[in-house]
This record gives sequence, C-alpha cells and structure tokens, in this order.
Amino acid sequence: MASNVRGSPLLERDLEFSWRMKIIILGAGRIGSSLAIGLAQENNEITLVDLEEQNLRNVSNRVDLRTLCGNGAHPNILQQAGAEDADMLVALTKSDEVNMIACQVAYSLFNTPQRIARVRAAEYLTQGNLFMTEALPIDVLISPEQIAARNIERLIRRPGALQVLEFADGLAQLAVVRISPGAPAAGRNLLDLQHSVPDVQLHVAAVYRDQQVLKPEPELRLKAHDEIVALTRTDQLNTVVEKLRTQPGRSRHILIAGGGNVGNGIAAQLESDCHVKIIEHNEYRARYLSEQLARTTVLQGDATDDKLLLDENIRDMDVFCAVTNNEEANILSAMQAKRMGVSTTIALINRPSYIDLIERSVDIAVSPQQATLSELLTHIRRGDVLAVHSLRRGRAEALEAKAHQTAAAIGQPIGQLNLPTSVDIAALVRNGEMILPNTLTTIQPDDHVILFISDKRYLRDVERLFQVSATFF
Repeated sequence: MASNVRGSPLLERDLEFSWRMKIIILGAGRIGSSLAIGLAQENNEITLVDLEEQNLRNVSNRVDLRTLCGNGAHPNILQQAGAEDADMLVALTKSDEVNMIACQVAYSLFNTPQRIARVRAAEYLTQGNLFMTEALPIDVLISPEQIAARNIERLIRRPGALQVLEFADGLAQLAVVRISPGAPAAGRNLLDLQHSVPDVQLHVAAVYRDQQVLKPEPELRLKAHDEIVALTRTDQLNTVVEKLRTQPGRSRHILIAGGGNVGNGIAAQLESDCHVKIIEHNEYRARYLSEQLARTTVLQGDATDDKLLLDENIRDMDVFCAVTNNEEANILSAMQAKRMGVSTTIALINRPSYIDLIERSVDIAVSPQQATLSELLTHIRRGDVLAVHSLRRGRAEALEAKAHQTAAAIGQPIGQLNLPTSVDIAALVRNGEMILPNTLTTIQPDDHVILFISDKRYLRDVERLFQVSATFF
C-alpha cells in the first residue's frame, strides 16, 4: 500500500498491534478448525479448545496457535484459555447447550466483550427473548442450517447462478455465473456484454477460466464455461444472467430430497410462490413437515428410488435439491436427478475434495461450512466491515465496509489508493443509491464500499483502509 494511505511506520506498528485480536474458539470440528487456521494466519492470537487431543493436533500441526484440551463450558478451562482478557469467544462445539453455557460463563465470570455461538436446534432459535443479555448473553447466533437454506433459496430464485451474495441490505447482489455454450455473451468481449444491457448497472469484478483469474479488461473475449463474478442492483441481476446462460428461465417446480432443518427452511421460503415437494425418509419427520408446511407436498420415501421420482414427474422439475445429512447420498441423488432430466441440481456438500470431484456432474455444490465461515467472519472482521462472503471455495472474498469519517480511505480518489490488482472496488452505496466508481471517484464518510478480493493475502490492507484512525480516540 502507498505511504499516503498507511501513514508513518510508527503508526503502522501501533495499528498492527491494535489489530491483533485475542480470540477463543471452542470446538475443533470442520468449521472451528477452518476458522482458527484462517484467523491465525492473519496474525491473530487464537486459543482453540476441544475435548479431543487429536483434533487439536491436526490444527496445531498446520498453524501457530495455542490449544487446550477440555470442556469449553467449564470456568477453569475458559480461565486457562485466557477469557479474562480475550476480545471474543466463538463457541462452535457440536453441542448447542455447551455453546450457550460457555457464552453465559464468559459473560458472567470474565466479562468477555463479544460472544458468538452456533445453535442448531429450532426449538431454541424460535425463542427470540431467550438470547438477551439478561437471559443468555449471546451477541451473535449462528445457525448453519438456516444459512444454507437462505443461500439455496437465493440460488433457486436466480437460475443460472452458482453463487449469489447480498450487500447493502439487499440493494446489490454479486453473482458467480458460468457461461453456457451458445449463450449470447459467449464469444463476445466484456465491452459487448456491457453494451448489451445499457440500462443495467453492471460491474464485472473478475473472470475465472480454468482455475485462473483473468483481469476483466473491456476487450477480454468471453468463452463458454468461463465463470463471471458480476455485481448489479438486485432487481437487474436476472437481465445479466440471461446474457450468460442459454435458458435461465424462472424456477417454479422444486423437488427437495431431505426434510431436515435445511430442507424445511428452503420449502418454507419458497412454498408461497413455487410448487414444492419434499421427499423425507423418516415417517415421523415427514408427518411433522406436513403439519408445519402449508403448501408443500411431503412424501415419505427414498429420494434415490427411480419409481418414486418418475411417479412425481421428476422430468418436469426445474430444480432438484439434495440436502440430507449424508453428503454421499446428496451427490448420488443429484447425479441421478440430472440423468433423469432435471435442469438444475443442487447438492449440500462439505468436503472440498468432493466439490472438485463432482464439478461437472452436479450443477451447484453448496457448502454449509463455507457459508457459516462467511457469516462468522462478518462479525469478526475489523474496520466497520458489515458483510463478508467467501467465494471460490474460500480462495477469494467479497466484503462490504462502511467508510468511517476518520478512515484512511476517506477523501482520496480511488485511483490514488494504490490498491493491489487483486483488490477491486466494485461499487459504492451512498444515500441508498448504488454508484459504479472510476479512478476519480472519492470515497465519502458513511459510504458503503463493496469490494472483491481475489487474493486474500491483501485482506488486512483493505481492512486498514476502513479502520477508525488512531487519532480519532
């Protein structure tokens, strides 16, 4: 970064010291381990707590952090972990009850400033008054199932998109779209794409081809199977997708395999204006879903049963979602649905190796792990960061930051910020209006800045641009 942005070396050292957060993470499962590794690599002081020594060794062999074996809800374990002077507690164990009690203990005994807990059970999540300071003092509730359901619902409403992210309270959306062979944009350059949608506020942040990121120059010729990262106003996204896909259409007929919390959440959000069916293997769960969902058809059976699928007119379905708790079953049933003629298949998958393996067999793989990490990072990032989303399986990020009046980015033309080429300021939102900036555009106080970062090594520099200046205090 340029010296006129980052200030004197002494101030840089002060900012670096103040930026280092002390975070206690409870639970070394997939999400807890991934979060700990990422935050430790960003030079935060991380203590990871788990009941299994092997889980802790698996993480400590990869990054430099402190580990502690024990029950994270016990006061003596939290004290040993440093709860007395920690900035944040993130409780991500498999037990809702352990996570909630840990937050209560951290607040009552150690006055830990911020407490985040993963809570899965709907019986807890529906009790809004439960999670208040005078009851259970949890600042942020994280529900992986609700996050996954919300993301899948967004994808279904944006046919053709591989990922859809919301910014500025829903005013803008950033989508990743793979160009179809024969699509209007295939074989044309980016400038042609811009001219084909003259009334649309469109910013192309990046183009991915064969796992390589290409700079979105106006003369870059687009090819089938390129993945476009595009930001538009929410009400204009479908217009852009129509240029990148051959038959985007509108998804009206949805078949969901799996009636757990994710499947139930998707159906509840779609049933008012879509024809939704759920196939649930468990008889008692199927009966529960039929009582909860007003307009969804609930079927008790096996989602891999060819006869059942044919009886339910699988070929007429616009979208098939496989969202059971078994990711291998999700892959197989989605591949089967694709073979039987479904236009779009979505599978809930956590393992990155599986996602790479099925890239051409299943249209969209949704990772609850990545979505949950994005939600967590939104509440952990500094510098008035309002939203963080992982893209490209965690290799890139899109974020929304609020420009504080004393932040380093204020008052300077974007072209003079000397941002790395991997950092792209996609849009500003000012007084409720989206602005597509150029090099002369100046960031003003209270602007919401939407950025795409293809190389996460520069994330810290971006966050510093929007950090409150030390002189503010």
